[in-house]
Amino acid sequence: MYDPDVSQMFDQVPLANWNGTQMPLSEAKVSVLDRAFLFGDAIYEVLRVYGGKPFLFDDHIARLKRNFEKLQLPADADIIAQRVRETVAASDVTEGTVYIQVTRGVAPRIHRYPTTPPTPSELIYVAHFKDPYQELRKVGARVIILEDLRWKRCDIKSVNLLANCMAAQTAYEAGCPEALLVDGEDRLIEGSRTSLFGVRDGRILTAPLGQNILPGITRKLLIQLAGECNVEISEATIHRDDLPKLDELFITGTTTEILPITQVEDQTIGDGTVGPVVSQLITAYARTIERFRQS
Repeated sequence: MYDPDVSQMFDQVPLANWNGTQMPLSEAKVSVLDRAFLFGDAIYEVLRVYGGKPFLFDDHIARLKRNFEKLQLPADADIIAQRVRETVAASDVTEGTVYIQVTRGVAPRIHRYPTTPPTPSELIYVAHFKDPYQELRKVGARVIILEDLRWKRCDIKSVNLLANCMAAQTAYEAGCPEALLVDGEDRLIEGSRTSLFGVRDGRILTAPLGQNILPGITRKLLIQLAGECNVEISEATIHRDDLPKLDELFITGTTTEILPITQVEDQTIGDGTVGPVVSQLITAYARTIERFRQS
C-alpha cells in the first residue's frame, strides 16, 4: 500500500511572505472575509526548489500572470516573482517547494466581483520537501480511475480543489498515489493533480490541452525532453479501452516529477514493469535538474 510519511515531507515551519512581509508561516493570518475563504476566489502555483533555486520559475510566473487575466484579478505577477526570489534566498531551503496563493482580497460577501477591487492577499511560503516517490519510480505505481467531478475550467489553476481532494482521498484509501480522471465518454483526461501520458509503439500520447486540462509546467518540460530524446509525441486522446493496448503509462507533476504507472486498477500496463521510454525520460529529467543545480 502506498502510504508516505507526510510529516517527513514538510518537517519544519516554512518561511512565508505575507503581503510583502516575511514571517514564519505559523504567524500569517487571513481575514474570514477574504474571498478565497468564502468563495475560493484565488489562484495558486507550486514550484520545486532544487539547489536553493526555484525550478522552471519563468514558466510558473507566466502561467500565474495568465490566470490573473482570466479571473480579472488585479495582482502584479512581477512583484510576486521578486518576493519569491527574496523569500527563497532568505530561507535555508535547498530542496523544497514554493507555494504561491493570490486571492481577490477582503470584501463584503457578495458573489460578483466587488465594484471597487480590494487589495489582493498574497501568500508565498518556502518549505523543505522530501520526495516520496523515489522507490515507486523504480517499480511503477498502481492507480485507480474515477469520474471527473471537477468544474469545467480546469485550465485555470484555481484553489477550488474539492473534487481533486475527494479523488486524492479515494486513491489513498485504495493504496494508490493518484487517481486518473475519466469523462462521460470514457476519455482519460489527467490525474487529480498530475498530467497523463501513454506510450504505444514507442510514441508518446497525451490529451490535447483544453478547458478541461491544466497546462502543466512539467508537462511542457516533458514534451521538450521527448524531443531531445528523439521520441515522437502526439496530442491524442487516450480512452479507457485503450489501456490494454498501451506499452507504458506515466504521470508528471511538480512534486511527482515523472512517475511510471504499471497497473490501472486490475489492468496491467505493458508487461508490468517500468518501460524503456519512461526510463529514458526519467534519466533526461534528472540530468535537467542536475544541470539546473549546477547553473
